[in-house]
Amino acid sequence: MKRIFTVFALLTGLLLSYALYQALIVAPTEKTMGDVQRIFYYHVPSAWTAFLLFTINFVASVVYLIRRSSAADALAVVSAEVGVVFCTVVLVTGPLWARPVWGIWWTWDVRLTSTLVLWLIYVSYLMLRRFSASGETPVLAAALAIFGALDVPLVYFSIWIFRTQHPQPVIGGGGSIDPRMWHVLLINWAAFLCFALLICWSRYRLEVLKREVEEMQALEALLQPRGSR
Repeated sequence: MKRIFTVFALLTGLLLSYALYQALIVAPTEKTMGDVQRIFYYHVPSAWTAFLLFTINFVASVVYLIRRSSAADALAVVSAEVGVVFCTVVLVTGPLWARPVWGIWWTWDVRLTSTLVLWLIYVSYLMLRRFSASGETPVLAAALAIFGALDVPLVYFSIWIFRTQHPQPVIGGGGSIDPRMWHVLLINWAAFLCFALLICWSRYRLEVLKREVEEMQALEALLQPRGSR
C-alpha cells in the first residue's frame, strides 16, 4: 500500500507540474483580461473540487446517520477538511482575479456571499468536531453537514438564477470558451482531483489510526483495576 501511495504521489506531482505549464505557458492569453485570466485555471478547478468534496461529506454524513458507521464518519471529517482547503483557495483567488478586472476586491452579490457562507458552515463543522467532546458530536456534525450541503447548489446555480457581479457561465450557460482553454482547464482539474485524493487518502489513514488508538486507550481504562486508577 505504501508503494502504491508513493507512486501515486509522484504521478500527482508530475501532473500538477504539467498542469502548471499548461496554464501559464500553453493556454492562450485572454484578449480582454490578459494574463490575470490565468487564475481561472486554479479558481474554477478549486471550486469544482470543493463542491465534490462537500458532496462526499454529505453522502458520508447521511450514511453515518443511517448505519452509525465509523468509516463513513471518518470519511465525512476528511472530506470536509480538504474541502475547506479548496474552498479557501476559491475565496483567495477570486478577489485576486476580481481586483484588476472589476476594480474591487469583493462585492456582496449572491455568488460570492453564498460561497463565503458555505466556507463558514464547514469551518463551523470542523470546529464542532474539534472542540466538542459530547458523544452526540458526530450526529450533530452530520446534521450540520447535511444543512451545509444545501448551499452547494445555491452557489453553483446562483449566476443562472440571480443577476450578479460574477461573470456569467461560459460552460453550460450559453457562453463559449476557447477549446484550448477548455483543454487546459480539464487538465488542471484532473491534477487538483488527484491532489485532493492524495491528501484525503493520507488524512483518512491518520484519522482511522487515531480512532483505533482512542478505542484502545478507552478499553485499557475500562480494564484497569479501580485501585490503580
